[in-house]
This record gives sequence, structure tokens and C-alpha cells, in this order.
Amino acid sequence: MSSRLRGAVPSVRTRLGNLLGAMLGNMRLRILATTVLLLAAFFAVSLLQLRNTLVDRLDKEIGEQLEREIGEFDLLAEGTAPGSGSRVVFPDVSSLFDFYFAREVPDEGETLIGFVDGELVHDEAHPDAVSARDLPRSTAYWLTVTEKTTGTRMTDAGEVRYSVYPVSRGGQSGHFVVAIFPRAEQAAIEAAIVDQARNQVITIVVASAIGYVLAGRVLRPLRSLAETARKISDTDLTRRIPVRGQDEASQIASAFNDMLARLERAFATQRQFLDESSHELRAPLTVIRGHLELMDLEDDPRERAAIVSLLTDEIDRMNRMVEDLLTLARAQRPDFLAVDEVDVGAWTEEVFRKASVLDAREWALGSTADLVVRADEQRLTQAVMQLAVNACQHNGADVRVEVGSLVRGSSLVIYVEDDGPGIPDEDAERIFERFQRANTDLRSTGLGLSIVSAIADAHGGRARVRHGRSGGARFEILLPLLSLGVRPTEVQVDASRSHSAPAAPVR
Repeated sequence: MSSRLRGAVPSVRTRLGNLLGAMLGNMRLRILATTVLLLAAFFAVSLLQLRNTLVDRLDKEIGEQLEREIGEFDLLAEGTAPGSGSRVVFPDVSSLFDFYFAREVPDEGETLIGFVDGELVHDEAHPDAVSARDLPRSTAYWLTVTEKTTGTRMTDAGEVRYSVYPVSRGGQSGHFVVAIFPRAEQAAIEAAIVDQARNQVITIVVASAIGYVLAGRVLRPLRSLAETARKISDTDLTRRIPVRGQDEASQIASAFNDMLARLERAFATQRQFLDESSHELRAPLTVIRGHLELMDLEDDPRERAAIVSLLTDEIDRMNRMVEDLLTLARAQRPDFLAVDEVDVGAWTEEVFRKASVLDAREWALGSTADLVVRADEQRLTQAVMQLAVNACQHNGADVRVEVGSLVRGSSLVIYVEDDGPGIPDEDAERIFERFQRANTDLRSTGLGLSIVSAIADAHGGRARVRHGRSGGARFEILLPLLSLGVRPTEVQVDASRSHSAPAAPVR
């Protein structure tokens, strides 16, 4: 499994580096392009809205101006002087026009025109407007109008908004025309829109430059992540990405650093595990090879039988070691435990009965916790049986062994205790490490207590060794009640009861 992982690291590193490199090569530009497009679309809509608003306002002002001019002329035609309100009488159209044009001055872009019997008699135009003499086709049309009319025409001088007021008096017929040319105002509007567009383009350019810089700063952790991924090898997992801030990119970098830390620990553990495993397996292989060579030189049948027995024993020890290694490897998998409800009291009695036939010595059933938990019954049995085997292997036949369970505080404690010589304090810390065993126990694989620790860890707990009540060793598996699906408040203080059993000798 380790070789596959080591082989997979460069491949994963390369793929991750290539993927992030490709993304970073375009991500900054994509962010910038998105920003520019959004700004351009927003500004385009705002410009269009501004232009429509200004054009509508101009149309409204022109309409009001036409209505005001026609209203003043209409009031005068009815015999009331605008402003003073005095009554005036006009015998014909010419006198009416003379009075009106003598007092009226064209506004900006405005032309005031008077026709009497089809002849142009008055033509007052603002410098921004156009004289009636330059509008032959429009004047020909206006002379055909027989009632008040307001409209728009296109001329050689541009668009013209007009109002025509036909009038008859004293045997004369006339036409009063107000023509407004909005080209100056329209040019001012277009110039304002152009200026605004220029300002907005400058704003987009400045915003793009700022956005480009900011995008680079935001993506810096990702760039560092890609560079670090390219530099990582299966022998160097110590590199980390500098993390600044709490934004999303920084969180990605922090998560990547955490992943690297976990990988570093995992690979370090694997290397140590492989080194220790190869060292431990090398010894029996050396023994087997040496004795196989001796068999070729040995003619005594009894000596050959002894060598075969020794070889078989070494092979059995290697098989046990391989099985223990597989168990420790499976402990890292999520399906290592098959969790179900376990009656701790009944289970404790059952595992005691199994352990009591391991050896001909005095066995005792201690306290049994009276509660139901969610755990892997078989794995817990495996752990307790390993502790029981350990007690048998390291103690004489006169040593008493006790198996039990109890609730202590917020933990379920499963223990195997003996009254033998105990374990030195300097060995208590390392005894659960792999391939650690007593010097006198050359037949042990040194993995049994590591398996116990792995089972405890898988249940969210831990394993430890303490001094026993009679001076021996007390091995304990401490499992938090919460990790077993039990609230500490649901467990009564007297949730354990004590039982004892006579010795169960085995021949």
C-alpha cells in the first residue's frame, strides 16, 4: 500500500500543479474580463438612460415653448394684449402681425413667421435658428394648414418642431408659425454623452488596473499553492503556504497546509512502520535461511526434525506478525469497526469466560458496567483477549489475572489486571508502540499492544497501563461515553457491580 501511495504522490502533485497552473493562467484575466464587462454594461445602460432623459426633457421644454408662443398669439388674436390684459382691436391680419412682432423676440433656436394671403411678411429668427426663406418646402406645407397644428418635420437644417396658427380678419387670411430648431440643444446633449462616455472609459481603465492588482493579491495564495504543489515530493512534505487574512483564498491555502501536515504525518508514520516491519521480518528470514543451509549438512534425523520444528515455529511467528500488521493497517480504514449495541455487563462476563481458558491460573471477574453502548463487540473482545494473552505471556502460572469493566466519570473503563511484578515506569509510555516488547519475550511480535491501542483509538478512546492494586500491571481501555452514544448524565453512579469467579485452570 505504501509503494502505491509513494508512486501516487508525484502523479497527484503533477496533476494538481498543472490544473492550478492552467486555472491561474486565465483566472486573473477572467476575473478582470468579467469586471470590465459588468462595468461596461452598467455604464452603457446608464449612458442610454441619461441620453433618453435629456432628450425627453428637451422635447418637453420645446413643447412648452410652442404652447406658450401659440397661447400668447391666440390671446392677442382674441383682442387681449399679453401682459397688460388691455383690450385691443385689429382690423386685419397685417395689423395683428405688426403688433405681435413689434413686441416679440425669438428665443434660442426659435423662428417666428407670419404669412398674409400666402405672402411672407414677417420672419424673425434667432441666430441658432433658420429663416423661413431657407425652408421652401416647409413653408409651402404650412400654408396649406387650415387649423391649429403642431408637428415635426425634417429639413435641410435638421429637425424642426413647429406650431401653425391659421387666422382670418378684415378679408385677409394669414398663418402664424412658430418653428423651433433643437439642433444646438441636441448637439449639447450628444457632447455631454460623449464626455460622459469618455469619463466612463477612463473609469473602466482605472478600475481594471486596480482590479488586476487586487485579483493578483487575492489569487496569491492559490499561486503559492500551485508552486508548493509543484515542489512537493514524497521525501519533502515540509513546505507550507504563507497565509494572510481570512478570505476564501486564504482559507483554501490554510486547508491545503492542513492537508500537507496530515500527509507528512501519515508518510512519516508509514516510513517508520516500513522500517520497523522490515527489520522485524528480517530476523526470522535470516533464521530460516541459516537453518535451511544447515539442513543440507545435517545427516542426523533428530537434528533435522529439530530444525524443521524451529523453521515451522519461525514461519508461524511471521504469519502472526503479518496478520498483526494487516490489523494495524485496517485500523486506518473507515470500515475497521462494525458498530452495534453492546450490553457491557453481559459482554464483560462473556469475554471473561473466553479469557479464563487461555491458561491454567487463577482468573477473576471483576466489576461489570451495567449499560448499553454502541461499539464493535468483536474488536473490543480482540483487544481484551490480547491483554489477557499478554498477561499470560509475561507472568508465571501463580499470577492472578482479573478482567472487568466499570464507569469512571465520563468514560467506560475496560481493564485486565494482574498481581505480577508489574511494568517499570520508563516502559509504560512506550509499551503501546509497535514492535516494543519485553526483552525476555523473544517470541512476541511486539504488535499486540499496538493493536489494543488502535482499537481504543478507533472507538475515540485510548489505552494505558497503570500500577495494579496488588503491585502488578493494570491495563485499561478508556472509552468516552459520548463516543459510545451514551450521555454521562444518563449513567447512574452505581452503574457497575462487582462479581468474582474462581480460577479456571486449563490443562
